[in-house]
Amino acid sequence: MSAEKTTLAFDWSCRILADNGCGFPAPGLHSFLFKPMFTVGGYEFNKPMLLALISTVLVVGFFWAAFSKPKLVPGKLQMIGEAGYDFVRRGIVYETLGKRDGEKYVPLMVSLFFFIWIMNIWSVIPLMQFPVSSVIAFPAALALIVYVLWMSLTFRTHGFVGALKNVTGYDKSLGPVLPLVMVIEFFSNVLVRPFTHMVRLFANMFAGHLLLVMFTVASWYLLNSWMIPAAGVSFVMTMVMIVFELFVQLVQAYVFVLLACTYIQGALAKHH
Repeated sequence: MSAEKTTLAFDWSCRILADNGCGFPAPGLHSFLFKPMFTVGGYEFNKPMLLALISTVLVVGFFWAAFSKPKLVPGKLQMIGEAGYDFVRRGIVYETLGKRDGEKYVPLMVSLFFFIWIMNIWSVIPLMQFPVSSVIAFPAALALIVYVLWMSLTFRTHGFVGALKNVTGYDKSLGPVLPLVMVIEFFSNVLVRPFTHMVRLFANMFAGHLLLVMFTVASWYLLNSWMIPAAGVSFVMTMVMIVFELFVQLVQAYVFVLLACTYIQGALAKHH
């Protein structure tokens, strides 16, 4: 297949048993690359950026419409907004941080949850069909926000020495193994934790998108001659994967926010 055709929208002429000799157009890294729509000052603006921008507008627009003029007897939009807001507030933030400590972080966590969820759900929306979180820059930016908040809260709450003890797991009762434990805890908390926070979201969306593309392409590729029954099986698997991805997309938004709250809880805790 030529370099020009190795795109997400694969070469539609590739069919099994076709005369053109084209093999199965397997998805790969090229499925995550998009030509820029336009360039501004040397910066390229592509499809994932557009979807991320639309996601931002949708989250802000929805909650603005739902709560700009709240009513004592809520309408349908306000009821949906309250349900979503309350799910994150009570189901994640309060459960992890408690009501007193957690209330001030609810707006941030609600924003993160719905922003991530919408970025994920684009993968099953016709014409869009791409999860923004499968581009590692977006999970990295969100994980960086949480990391900066977590570290700043740690140093503000405990002071410089107390913060070092916090991130290194200092406990003099450990005796001779304390230096080893402190080194391990330091790398785990300061370096590994933000990395895994980012990669968990990215990897799940990356793998899920590859599977969806593979079964979708296979359904078309096999839709020829006596391989049509196999194409039907592939199509059924595509539908199954879409349902499964809808579940995973929600879970990954939940897990990301839950971990963010856990890190904040650790920063605010008085005893370790």
